[in-house]
Amino acid sequence: MAKLYVLIAAAGLISGAAVADTLQMGGTENAARFEQPGKPTRGMTEASVESTYGKPNSKQPAVGDPPISRWEYSEFVVFFEYDKVIHAVSRR
Repeated sequence: MAKLYVLIAAAGLISGAAVADTLQMGGTENAARFEQPGKPTRGMTEASVESTYGKPNSKQPAVGDPPISRWEYSEFVVFFEYDKVIHAVSRR
């Protein structure tokens, strides 16, 4: 009886190795619209944002863990985690 279980398990492993699922990911065609010219991009440092876009109108201090801070410009708002951009939102 034990040999039967071994044969069934082996057959399952062999046939399972030849089968794969395809993951369909919808919505990725819109991802580029979130990275628009004229706004900071994900991963920029605070220093590079300030040197590229100038001083912000206001800086909100970091809150939470991880610390999230916010810089406000007239055209957009930039969110930082530590000193890296995680998101920039247009005010339009």
